[in-house]
Amino acid sequence: MNNQPEEDFEDEELDLYEHHKIMVDKGQTLMRIDKFLTEKVANATRNKVQQAIDSDGVLVNGKPTKSNYRIKPNDEIKVMLTKPPRETEVLGENIPLDIIFEDSELLVVNKPAGMVVHPAHGNWSGTLVNGLVYHFQNLPEMAGNDGRPGLVHRIDKDTSGLLVIAKTELAMTQLASQFFHHTIERTYFALVWGEPEEDEGTITGNIGRSAKDRKVMDVYPDGSYGKHAVTHWKVLKRLRYVSLIQCNLETGRTHQIRAHMKYLGHPLFNDAMYGGDKIRKGTQFSKYKTFVQNCFDLMPRQGLHAKSLGFVHPKTNEKMFFESALPMDFQSVLDKWDSYVSYE
Repeated sequence: MNNQPEEDFEDEELDLYEHHKIMVDKGQTLMRIDKFLTEKVANATRNKVQQAIDSDGVLVNGKPTKSNYRIKPNDEIKVMLTKPPRETEVLGENIPLDIIFEDSELLVVNKPAGMVVHPAHGNWSGTLVNGLVYHFQNLPEMAGNDGRPGLVHRIDKDTSGLLVIAKTELAMTQLASQFFHHTIERTYFALVWGEPEEDEGTITGNIGRSAKDRKVMDVYPDGSYGKHAVTHWKVLKRLRYVSLIQCNLETGRTHQIRAHMKYLGHPLFNDAMYGGDKIRKGTQFSKYKTFVQNCFDLMPRQGLHAKSLGFVHPKTNEKMFFESALPMDFQSVLDKWDSYVSYE
């Protein structure tokens, strides 16, 4: 079995890059698109092509397609991938890392908000991986993750919190297997708009790319599209206009928490991509608007923090568990809301 972890890319940016653009000839006979691309694209296999199609990476006339689609004359086919077509060597940079645990097999890093995890288009330097390459030699790479040494999972640049990094092939294989089998324990703290009616619950709803904006994920509760996703949540603190929520991921789909909480009607505070950067709850008084804007300025990112991480050590089989305190910007906004509702 290929124990690649699921899309444990909670909050990762969804930029897609055009690798191939093909205009189908006027005289082309009907042919399955997966077979067509296997013949047209160098080094492409039927399996790789089908994986790209399943992840909405192949567009026909601007829309995602399916493997059994039969191409027609004058169709425009684009192959879009998450990595830019440019290949680049990852250069080590002397970037300070907040390492909260390290041994011969792995390390656990507390990533600050604003730090990109790995080099990509527009961010070829200053990333967590650039720092890892500088401080550690010969980090393993997961198959298909070229240029991302040590990474087993990822979080977006504007999400703070914990990441486990593999230092050996053994750790990479074992940790990937735990992600694949959903045995990794991950807890996020999220500041969301409004107060949920219940104190806790579970959101089950497929997550897939939005037809309107491919950088945004939508929830498809009927299972007609996207991939199975489950988020368990509970309210930690109610602050009338916002709430502090704990989210535990059963799956690790792209933007899972952000999409699920918006679907629940409580988008993350200051999450511009999912509508949380506007006042979603409260009054229209200028004093309140000013207060909210001050909070936005204090935490100019979505209120999401990878709070804890639990896994079995790949070599010792010891149960490991790590926690990270809320960063200053998140805690400061939480304190401001607490004071606001207390004295209102």
